[in-house]
Amino acid sequence: MTISETASRPGAADAPRPDSGSGSGATLNVFSHAFLVLWVVLAAGPLVWVALTALRPSVDILGDPMGWPDSFHWENFTNAWTEANIGQYTINSLIILAGSLTGTMLLGSMAAYVIARFTFPGNRFVFLLFAGGMMFPVILALVPLFAVMENFGLLDTRPGLMIAYIAYSLPFTTFFLTSFFRTLPTGVQEAAMVDGASHTRTFFQIMLPMAKPGLVSIGIFNFLGQWNQYLLPLLLNNEEEKSYVLPQGLATLAVSQGYRGDWGALFAGLTIAMLPVLVVYAVFQRQVQAGLTAGALK
Repeated sequence: MTISETASRPGAADAPRPDSGSGSGATLNVFSHAFLVLWVVLAAGPLVWVALTALRPSVDILGDPMGWPDSFHWENFTNAWTEANIGQYTINSLIILAGSLTGTMLLGSMAAYVIARFTFPGNRFVFLLFAGGMMFPVILALVPLFAVMENFGLLDTRPGLMIAYIAYSLPFTTFFLTSFFRTLPTGVQEAAMVDGASHTRTFFQIMLPMAKPGLVSIGIFNFLGQWNQYLLPLLLNNEEEKSYVLPQGLATLAVSQGYRGDWGALFAGLTIAMLPVLVVYAVFQRQVQAGLTAGALK
């Protein structure tokens, strides 16, 4: 049979051909899915265990740490909130976080906008200063930071912690937002300036809304970092009833369990500390992904 006759046969071109890579592709898919399932178990397993343990009495926890609750003991959360003072620590953390996060985002976005959109002598040097701040370990600044806070009378105060949190988070915030502001179109900014808008109005009413994905992304990172901050409060906060934040309160509660034995309240406090983080991530996960990929999709 000639080549022309073979090509003229109906269905000859549509005959299935063996796919040598189908077997390896299926194996790779199975391996990748198994790895993702294992990752989910390793990441979510401890969180689920803490939440379930928070609903068990202390006697059962000591007898069988990995067991399931026979009944839900919601009084563990009540004891943690009132008797262990977790409620006051949570309120302190929320108040401090509200001030520090607002200050970090405002100052960081303003500095990043100026560095990214304006040319002036020392522009590159200022940007490198912020970038270098990310490489400076905070532990090296603890002694001078304590001395400065003591001289200004900011020890054991909420404003002192807010200022420390802002200084701690500002380098990464400015570095991240500078790169994001550079990806925004310049035509809108130039049109606003031609129409007579001031630099302040252009920034707050035009450029800042355009940078919303980046602001949400870095805002969530700052929220997680400041909510879980322990070293700075440990240095600057010594008055338990007045200004302890939640990580300090949980550490104090964990130490006191060696004498009280209320392990259910301890795990309830850990669950309370986890909830805001999980809620924020669940609500803003799409914005985080959009902010992180916005520059790549430019």
